Amino acid sequence: MRLSSLLPQKWSTSGVISACLLAGLALVPLYARSMADPFVVTLITRILIFAIAALSLNLILGYGGLVSFGHALYLGLGVYAAAILSFHGIDNGWLQLLVTLAVCSLVGLFTGSIVLRTSGISFIMITLAFAQMFYFLFVSLSQYGGDDGLRLASGSDFSGMILTDPRSLYFTSFILLCLCLYGCHRLVHSRFGVVIRASKSNEQRMKALGYPTYRYRLAIYVISAALCGVAGLLYGNLTQFGSPSYMSWTMSGELIVMVMLGGMGTLFGPLFGALAMILTEEGLKALTEHWMALFGPLIVIIIITSRLGVAGILQTLDQRRGKPAAERKEPA
Repeated sequence: MRLSSLLPQKWSTSGVISACLLAGLALVPLYARSMADPFVVTLITRILIFAIAALSLNLILGYGGLVSFGHALYLGLGVYAAAILSFHGIDNGWLQLLVTLAVCSLVGLFTGSIVLRTSGISFIMITLAFAQMFYFLFVSLSQYGGDDGLRLASGSDFSGMILTDPRSLYFTSFILLCLCLYGCHRLVHSRFGVVIRASKSNEQRMKALGYPTYRYRLAIYVISAALCGVAGLLYGNLTQFGSPSYMSWTMSGELIVMVMLGGMGTLFGPLFGALAMILTEEGLKALTEHWMALFGPLIVIIIITSRLGVAGILQTLDQRRGKPAAERKEPA
């Protein structure tokens, strides 16, 4: 018997699974404590942080149709905001958060004002160029470790709550993810979000209607950059290390894969994608050292099966559940 047949008609399969997933994530520390397995908390914390980063990318990629191959730049800036301030003896988390938001917003405003004047392959290459420019900039900063990276001297202190503590970091990441999901839902379904989604479909028509699509897209680009920077601040406390590799094009590619794997333009798609990608990666690593040779085809199969990834598969179940039984039968 299928799950969809057991649910009331007003409930969707994807909605129930998403709610159950959030409830399960809230209980992870309790499970890890009962099983004496602290690695589970660290693993799921990593998933939550990358889900926030992928959610920020989904705002411009899934809803805005802007394929950024340099989005990990803001993840790296968030990491270095914590690491550099900590290096100078500043461990105040609120100050680190303020610096992260300010730096990522300003860099996002500067780069966005340039890249958003282009489209297609030009947009992709310019975002990649900016990310690589900052990558080599931090490689050249020998006082902050250069290519070797910079160790986090002390954890971010939010009024007595130190984020290098695994439980504190976990619950902070979980609460921020829930707030980001709620904020993304409200943003996408607001008038601002409708203009962003409509510009993705037909930007010329939106301009003809009098909407300044450039300013709308620049605003969502800056919001996306700031949100990814917050994920970087959390990631710096998780790894307790800052490295230029965090802002490389390969990291940006991983974020794109998470969004596509979970479902572009869907609310829970980035969370599904981060969960599926990282758990599959860890599982395959335990089986063989050539795990990437198996991981690639799995991603291709999911994308081919559903254009919207995991979220699209769940939506297909909802659509089949909503059809009458006679329509679901295969023709003889």
